[in-house]
Amino acid sequence: MLNRLLFQRIDNSSLIAFRIFFGILVSLECFGAIATGWVNRNLIAPKYKFPFIDFDFLQPLPGYGMYFYFGIMGLMGLFIAVGFKYRASIITFTVMWTATYLMQKTAYNNHYYLLILISFIMCFFPAERSRSLDVKQNPKLESNSMFAYVKWIVVFQLLIVYVYASVAKMYGDWLDFSTIEVLMRSKKSYWLVGDLLQEKWIHKIIGSVGILFDLLIVPALLWKPTRKIAFFLSLFFHLFNSIIFQIGIFPYLSIAFSVFFFEPETIRRIFFKSKIPFTNSPIIQPKHRNLILLGLTTYFIIQLVLPIRHYAFKDDVLWNEEGHRMSWRMMLRSRQGKGKFKVVDKNTEEVFIINPKDYVSRGQERKIFAYPDFAWQFAQYLKKEFAEENREVSVYLTNSKISINRKLYEPFIDSKTDLAAEKWYQTKHHDWILPSNYNKPKK
Repeated sequence: MLNRLLFQRIDNSSLIAFRIFFGILVSLECFGAIATGWVNRNLIAPKYKFPFIDFDFLQPLPGYGMYFYFGIMGLMGLFIAVGFKYRASIITFTVMWTATYLMQKTAYNNHYYLLILISFIMCFFPAERSRSLDVKQNPKLESNSMFAYVKWIVVFQLLIVYVYASVAKMYGDWLDFSTIEVLMRSKKSYWLVGDLLQEKWIHKIIGSVGILFDLLIVPALLWKPTRKIAFFLSLFFHLFNSIIFQIGIFPYLSIAFSVFFFEPETIRRIFFKSKIPFTNSPIIQPKHRNLILLGLTTYFIIQLVLPIRHYAFKDDVLWNEEGHRMSWRMMLRSRQGKGKFKVVDKNTEEVFIINPKDYVSRGQERKIFAYPDFAWQFAQYLKKEFAEENREVSVYLTNSKISINRKLYEPFIDSKTDLAAEKWYQTKHHDWILPSNYNKPKK
């Protein structure tokens, strides 16, 4: 059964169509990041970029270098779409996009992480075997089929993303729709729908549909009797997200994934009418079947475990954020923080009250007070800044408090902890994050 599911050959029209959509969308994402000022705001203007911890060696190019960097990625997207030097283009894009992702996390987005995964997967797919410049240059490459595991890799990856996103929503603030209310407050000024989005009954619909859609959309697309209905619901859902939340290419990328759920013949008739139909053939085992199975098993074990790693940490991930990233916990909370950074010279005992505005952007400042890793990194940054003046200092975050989903502020970071002297652990809870009172009944 496994042989038939994974290793039979099927029409490759869905993969070819997705390659074209994918290349166009990532190109638009990269050129759009330049045009909208995203590159400048996050990779050029800030003095310190807040890279992922342990990836400080990845720094943006100086001057206007990141504009050229994103321009190259955009060009790679176009090359992917037309199938020009496909393998080199997709690998180049994957490496450059991953590096960009790790360079800064102020504008962190689960969708950026998904783009890394899909790009990585596409590096191994034979997506250049039809309707590509590579085939025109070398006709021997052309093929009208692919192994079925190509489709199932994409389907299972999407199933993980959507199911984990659904399960993550099953917590108090989402189930009582208060999170939706918070998310919609900033949309009040929207033309035509702004006032409607403030209605309680709309919040209930959005909250309920959000859970059900994420949980059921992949099975509904797989099952032929519900496929068309699921597709049109998906179309509406993702266009709604695009308009209301303005989250870049992700809604359109999600729509593009639909090509893997329809019959390959249907995709061929819609997009490639002149393409030679694939004729079923006996199962032909790939040369490295066991290696493929080992690679897929390893990859998907990681994908299944990574989103639930937060259970290995003490306290609630909604509070301490430990294990939040790369876990498909999307649009679940709003965080605000406040406090004061106090720097103490260890030799002279001179005290400096630091205003983060003098060092970081407004967006970075909001993260510094609300997220523990940002607070720790800013303390390390201040330590280095003062070291340049030959000062050895301690750095404290005093009066630290956060509010989650606009609830009452609660004490967050231990004000007695010298953050500059602490180490960051990727797999261990940090005791200087105070215990959570979040969602605990008040006495």
